[in-house]
Amino acid sequence: MKAHDGMYIDGAWRPAASGEVIEVVNPADEQVVGRVPAGTAADVDTAVRAARAAFPGWAATPPAERAARLAALRDVLVARKDEIAETVTAELGSPLNFSQAVHAGVPIAVAGSYAELAATYAFEEKVGNSTVYHEPIGVVGAITPWNYPLHQIVAKVGPALAAGCTVVVKPAEDTPLVAQLFAEAVHEAGMPAGVFNLVTGRGPVAGQALAEHPDVDLVSFTGSTAVGRQIAAVAAAAIKKVALELGGKSANVILPSADLAKAVNVGVANVMSNSGQTCSAWTRMLVHRDQYDEAVELARAAAAKYGERIGPVVSAKQQTRVRGYIEKGVAEGARLVAGGPEAPREQGYFVSPTVFADVTPEMTIAQEEIFGPVLSILKYEDEADALRIANGTVYGLAGAVWAGEEAEAVAFARCMDTGQVDINGGRFNPLAPFGGYKQSGVGRELGAHGLTEYLQTKSLQF
Repeated sequence: MKAHDGMYIDGAWRPAASGEVIEVVNPADEQVVGRVPAGTAADVDTAVRAARAAFPGWAATPPAERAARLAALRDVLVARKDEIAETVTAELGSPLNFSQAVHAGVPIAVAGSYAELAATYAFEEKVGNSTVYHEPIGVVGAITPWNYPLHQIVAKVGPALAAGCTVVVKPAEDTPLVAQLFAEAVHEAGMPAGVFNLVTGRGPVAGQALAEHPDVDLVSFTGSTAVGRQIAAVAAAAIKKVALELGGKSANVILPSADLAKAVNVGVANVMSNSGQTCSAWTRMLVHRDQYDEAVELARAAAAKYGERIGPVVSAKQQTRVRGYIEKGVAEGARLVAGGPEAPREQGYFVSPTVFADVTPEMTIAQEEIFGPVLSILKYEDEADALRIANGTVYGLAGAVWAGEEAEAVAFARCMDTGQVDINGGRFNPLAPFGGYKQSGVGRELGAHGLTEYLQTKSLQF
């Protein structure tokens, strides 16, 4: 697709307030693949005003009609799925087959789920002598990250539109091209003008203007815990609702009764997927001391297979950050069994698939989110020790438990302070709530739980 040099506001592409642009770089070859406008507070204000003007009409639109528009949007995304995959590959650098399956496939599934939910959700209910109405909260400011660039947009826009809200999206500056493609799809699907608006720009300028805007009723943000904290503070001052999907340092707990080879291989694949740029990645593998050496060897062999298959990380800045963490792991005494800080290729922002053994819970690489293809393997003495280690970070986004019997894995998972746990390799469910405990966030995305974030309740007593 060709990049637009304007903003999608009120149903049309409009010139940006300033002439400043953001260059979009392909992380695999460092070539510029497009340029988009760098939005300002003025662009954000224009977009929010369009969303505010469109809100009463969209909120009053029958849910079945909103559902039909979302179904049309899903159909456009299906028709353009190859273009979506190619665009994400160009700006994020992910291998094309992964872009097709995940970066295009998952948002299509999520868009479809909200088309169905919009039609079936109970927007009113009887409670004793009251009727309770679930009404749209208003104008939503959605600030999205670069790691799953279309999925993160659809996971906010889908439920917001299903609920009857109108939206202004500020996508990540590294991956704005697929956001523009999404705006084209919204237009093609016949969404009324002003219901969806797109402002490209930088976080500290356009993102901050959107979070601070007095006419935005809810801010939905996915990204780092540090930025989430700033957004929550701004929203608190205005008594504004926030939904925050933040960082993670998820534990992959392999109990002694588990199929060790399967658990380790799936665990390594989970961390290397999307070049480790996944907030819910199982970046800490916890193994019983009696199986530890075997697990480390299995992980080393598994990581070696990813050398040629893994894509780059998103930017030079991200490459420097990840390599810095690898150097810190070595400096703090962890044992490098695969990969390392050296760049594996001359060109592109590549990081070698890296595995550390002899990692202790207090090490930086066991506590902080790295956001790259780096796995830490930790040893535990017994189940109580494993649980203490698993719960011993400020995060609580995801996790995994492996055991010979499902019931044993479930019993352990119920004790974990985390928002979702995969049992013996359970697969992703686009209808299940996604979100974190502790500093991993506030609120949930996906499915019915994701829809309720965009609603407020009113009760009428009779």
